[in-house]
Amino acid sequence: MKRIFDIVASLLGLVIISPFLLIVSILIKLDSEGPIFFKQWRIGKDGKQFRIYKLRTMVQDTDKIGAQITKANDTRITRIGKFLRRYEIDELPTLINVLKGDMDIVGPRPEVPKYLKHYDNLKYREVLSVRPGITDLGTMVFRDEAKYLCGQNHEEIYEKEILPHKLDLYLEYVHNRSFLFDLKIILKTIALILKQRKI
Repeated sequence: MKRIFDIVASLLGLVIISPFLLIVSILIKLDSEGPIFFKQWRIGKDGKQFRIYKLRTMVQDTDKIGAQITKANDTRITRIGKFLRRYEIDELPTLINVLKGDMDIVGPRPEVPKYLKHYDNLKYREVLSVRPGITDLGTMVFRDEAKYLCGQNHEEIYEKEILPHKLDLYLEYVHNRSFLFDLKIILKTIALILKQRKI
């Protein structure tokens, strides 16, 4: 049931948003040099790595000029990127990952490979037993994660303070997951987006 729902939802979603994505793609190209899509290796089910797709919101070759996480007021973010991030439009192409089977609509957010060492902890290995997702409990708690990542030690803050909390929430999802639980998370995520953005 879950996989069928994810396939139908991602396919339908991509069809509906395709005209909008075309317009946004043009704006990205006009705003700065570089590709339309941002692709990055992430940790998937059973530790298998895959490339996640997002709309590019930062300058080209971002990974070569800074950290792999984004802090508040990050100077690498482009003008159109600020808008896309504010309304979480940059996440829309992850529906491609869902359609391919890399991700689910709901599941633990996939981390970059450098944080795989944290999953070696017996406590968290179970998190990798499920496909990662676009939204989950951790996504709702850390909606404005970047604001916590300030100063020179933002990577240390993420690794030692934020990530352990997120991993606990990922584990909570794994232990309680069900189709109805997924629907609740989807509805709560939509409600939070509408509330925070005051649409």
